[in-house]
Amino acid sequence: MARSKKSADPTTDAVGDDVHLLVAVLPGEVQREVRRLPLESLTEVVMDLGRIPEARLPDRVEALGESPVTAEQLGHVLAQIGDFTEDNRAGIERTLHRISAIRNRKGRVVGLTLRVGRAIFGTIDLVRDLVETGQNTLILGRPGIGKTTKLREAARVLADDLGKRVIVIDTSNEIAGDGDIPHPGIGRARRMQVPRPERQHAVMIEAVENHMPEVVIVDEIGTEEEATAARTIAERGVQLIGTAHGNTLENLVLNPTLSDLVGGVHTVTLSDEEARRRGTPKTTSERRAPPTFDVVVEMADRDEVLVHRDTAVAVDRVLAGIEPGGERRIRTPEGTLEREERPPTRRPGAAPAPLPALAPEPEGGIVRIYPYAVSPDSLDRAIRDVRVKARIVARPEQADMIVALRSRAADLRFERIARSTGAPVHLVKNDTTAQLRRLLQNAFLAMAELDSEDVKEAVREAEGAVQRVLSEGVEVPLTPRRPAVRRIQHRLIARYHLAAESVGREPARYLLVHPAAEGEGRGVGGEAGAEEEA
Repeated sequence: MARSKKSADPTTDAVGDDVHLLVAVLPGEVQREVRRLPLESLTEVVMDLGRIPEARLPDRVEALGESPVTAEQLGHVLAQIGDFTEDNRAGIERTLHRISAIRNRKGRVVGLTLRVGRAIFGTIDLVRDLVETGQNTLILGRPGIGKTTKLREAARVLADDLGKRVIVIDTSNEIAGDGDIPHPGIGRARRMQVPRPERQHAVMIEAVENHMPEVVIVDEIGTEEEATAARTIAERGVQLIGTAHGNTLENLVLNPTLSDLVGGVHTVTLSDEEARRRGTPKTTSERRAPPTFDVVVEMADRDEVLVHRDTAVAVDRVLAGIEPGGERRIRTPEGTLEREERPPTRRPGAAPAPLPALAPEPEGGIVRIYPYAVSPDSLDRAIRDVRVKARIVARPEQADMIVALRSRAADLRFERIARSTGAPVHLVKNDTTAQLRRLLQNAFLAMAELDSEDVKEAVREAEGAVQRVLSEGVEVPLTPRRPAVRRIQHRLIARYHLAAESVGREPARYLLVHPAAEGEGRGVGGEAGAEEEA
């Protein structure tokens, strides 16, 4: 299919190359040196007081003359650009160029990074189909890889080509440029500027409440408030397209501040028997809620991405120690798009499958069990022998609990069933009546134990303490608990590589949680701490 001249070359500037406007603000001697370079490849100009100025290109760094930068030269640049915001960024009216300042202790500018901004057609081709479906899409990748460029073109495509009401939340004016008039690179999309970086979450909500957008585009979601605002926007039925700090989905899952974007993570407690069956600790991490973003895109390079089409499935795999796979997309030098499906793969020593630990409330007090690769007759006999309130169902979507052979837990069909039902899965090595009886006894005992408010409260308290230790670096004492509950708290704390020690005498003995670096050699953490409580 023939492509338009605009998008045939992905390096073609969308609205004309205005790099000369950036060069024009440089001191005369620095300008002359820069103009000797291929301006179409220029990435940044760096000016630090007392050092030789440099030009950065994709493949090299060039010195700009032999004279160090003077205070007068820095002043020359500052006089020609816009005002700096609280994040020490400024720009040039109606361009995408960004000027960032380095200041000394007195607030005086002693260094400048002048970054070339270009609006480029063709960068959205790799993910255009995802954006046009109306799904909430999150883009991850290292700084400078082109995330903001994709957001800019997504705004233009949705506003101009699809005729949607699009609002861009522009905190640092990187998406739509400096000044009051947005850069043409966002097309007919509207832009809301953010007065201070810490107000981004409030402007996100304001956009939805005041201007009735169909799509909100936001760059660099980085705080808990912004993650909460993102979820609020998604729950109101507005399409959300954004970027976040983190190179990969796994980075995001492990980030306690931003993990809510992909469903959040919480800790559940398993019985001893179930933990042995799964090959995991008694406390294990699972996804807490549906993700804010339906699709996650990891940018490996400007022309290569890894797409996770179902964020919930991908996160469940990560938490189970499975490489989530995904669809690898590459744009070739000829401009064609190549796709390759990467299947999920298990990491060495990972649990058999991403299995939830807690069941939904059974109807009428009777637990409905779906057998997978297990003899229904043997399971039925075990149910009668143990005399639990349970019955076998023929379809997985009816199940409150799934019983499966351990050897079949790696089946893709089984993983799909486990994910779609959300029911807890219990694995058995052989489907003999004796093994099924033991499984049912332990499973129903675990349900009763996990329903204990004492255990639930202890887990919530330990999770809160972990977050406080990680964010504030302070020691946090927990409420006195019985030894069995302290063992659960010990294992939860160890998963975050923190230390905990038991303090005091029974029955007032409690855990003291502190950063691992401070507690090294004096506290008890992980399995050792759990064993101490035994």
